[in-house]
This record gives sequence, structure tokens and C-alpha cells, in this order.
Amino acid sequence: MTTLFIEVLVGGLIGLMFFGAIANAHAELEKAIFAGGCFWCMQPPFEKLDGVVSVVSGYTGGTGTDPTYEDYAEKGDIEAIEVTYDPAKISYSQLLSVFWRQINPTDAGGQFVDRGPQYRSAIFYNSEEQKQIAEKSKQELQKSGRFDKPIVTEILKASKFYKAEDYHQDYYKKNPIRYKFYRYSAGRDQYLEKIWGHDGNQKDLKESENKSQRLSQEDLRKKLTPIQFRVTQENGTEPAFQNEYWDNKKPGIYVDIVSGEPLFSSLDKFDSGTGWPSFTKPLEPQNIVEKEDRSFFTTRTEVRSRHADSHLGHVFNDGPAPTGLRYCMNSAALRFIPRDDLEKEGYGQYKKLFETN
Repeated sequence: MTTLFIEVLVGGLIGLMFFGAIANAHAELEKAIFAGGCFWCMQPPFEKLDGVVSVVSGYTGGTGTDPTYEDYAEKGDIEAIEVTYDPAKISYSQLLSVFWRQINPTDAGGQFVDRGPQYRSAIFYNSEEQKQIAEKSKQELQKSGRFDKPIVTEILKASKFYKAEDYHQDYYKKNPIRYKFYRYSAGRDQYLEKIWGHDGNQKDLKESENKSQRLSQEDLRKKLTPIQFRVTQENGTEPAFQNEYWDNKKPGIYVDIVSGEPLFSSLDKFDSGTGWPSFTKPLEPQNIVEKEDRSFFTTRTEVRSRHADSHLGHVFNDGPAPTGLRYCMNSAALRFIPRDDLEKEGYGQYKKLFETN
């Protein structure tokens, strides 16, 4: 046996061992599927866990094939996440513990502001072992006395999991301010704080999310166009009749360009003849802050958004009935969400406003 042959043989054996180790490592990974309402809110808690390899938003549990965001509910699917994890580093029981701390397990009609069977909570088991662990975990939670209502979260056998569209993946990273506002307006954080208090998992999650959601002036300059930055951050005013929404007649809502907080509805929009989008009232009064403005040698009432503190425009007392007010806004401070895109953009609760219009 020649030296060269021995070297080739040894090299081949080492290669087989190396690739075999990689294959075994991947083979040891397991998957867990959880549904807890909006999948945007379910990804962050699991992605930060040591031992979790990936978290994917998607649809499962339905009877059709290849569901999309437009038809998954009609096909009987439910919004869910698929967690790929290393059981040597984190157990299925630990994942369940995190899962329970993200949801309202007593709500059979959806989760928080999102209503309907497509938003209900559920655990989809991939093995008999996962099923037994999930059932035991559910029983222990019910016995804990933490909830005064029955635990209704379903435990179902896993079926095919379909990955959701790319824009749904890691939404909290791609749209941090809008995600934060959505979570808050949905009531999820308030409920979890009430039930779990200053639980370590919730505290760590909130701190990590807050860090990623603070936008500096430099970040805003990158995010906004020059006119958007000048209007929202420097109290500027855009040219009349030369802005995006002054003549927009489409149905939908207007949100803050920075934070995404809902501000006005097309149902309250009217032609003021000024060349700026004008409304008789806010869609969400709590998202509006009014301040005295003494600039330009006169006294006016400035309008700002509460959460982003964006300058929006001014309000005047020369509007039509029923309010007699004219909220004169800058298009550059707003983003328009068409009626048909409300649910897709995370504003599904406002669809009912347009059902009879």
C-alpha cells in the first residue's frame, strides 16, 4: 500500500466523518409550531432564545394548499410560527413556557385586537412526546390559578406549515416603530404585564425591543425624504396643491409617517380649498396632541402625533359640520393605507369603518 493511497484513504475517512457530523447536527434539530395571534408579535420572544436556530412566520392547520395572506383565513389556516431549535440547548418544555407568556390562553375568539379563528391560540405537536409535554404544560397552567377562566388553547397534530410572505418575516426588525405601536395598540403588552408582572422573559424582551426601536435624527434622515424630515422634525410646511394627498379621494386611513400610529380617516376628509389634506376630526383623538403655536406673529394651534412627536399641521375653527374644525395636515407627515390593505398592513380593526361605505 503506497503512501499516496494511505493519504487519500485517510483524507476520505476524515471527510466522511466531517460531513457526517454536520448531517447529524442538522438531524438533531427539532421543530415546534405555535399560534398566538398575530405572528409579527410571536417571532421576537423566540428568536432571542439560546438554542433557537430560526423562527419563521407562516400558516398552518387549514385544508387548502399554498395559502397566502389574502386567502389563508378562507382556507381555514391559522397564523403561526415554526421554531427550529436544538434540544441539547433548549427543551420543548422551555419553549412552551415562553409561549404561554405571549398569549391570552383563555380567549377562544382570537388574540387581543385580532379577532377570528385565524388568530386563535394553538400548539401544533410534531410527535407523541411533544403532545404529552404540551398537555401536561396546559394542565399545570390551569392548576396554577393564574387565570380565572379555563385555558382554551388547542393542542393539535401538526400539518404542513407554509412560510408566509417575506414582508411578514421579522416585521419587528424591518418596521420597528410601527411594530411597537401595533403591539401597544393591540393591548398585548398591557395584558401580559397584568398577568405576568415583571416576569424576566417579558422584561428582557421589552428592553431588547426598545433598543431596536429608538431612531436617532440620523436614522430618521435616512428613513425619511428631505420634505418629510423638514415637516415632521423641523416644523416645516409643504407647498399647497403640490403634495401627495391634498386631492386623494380613495377610502382608507392616514397614519404617522414615522410611527405608523393611526391619525385620520378618509371618511372625515373634505376639500377645504387650501391645497392641503383636511379633516373634520381625528380617527384616534388619543394619538393627537395640540399645542399653542405663536410663530409667524400669530397664535395658532399646532397638531402633533403623540407617540412619534411628529409635526403634522394645524387645526382651525373654520371647518364644516358636524365639528366645525379643519385639521389642516401636511401630506409629508402622513402615510395613506388604502382600505383593501388595512389588514395586510396591521390595521385590520379599521376595516369595519368602511363596510357600509
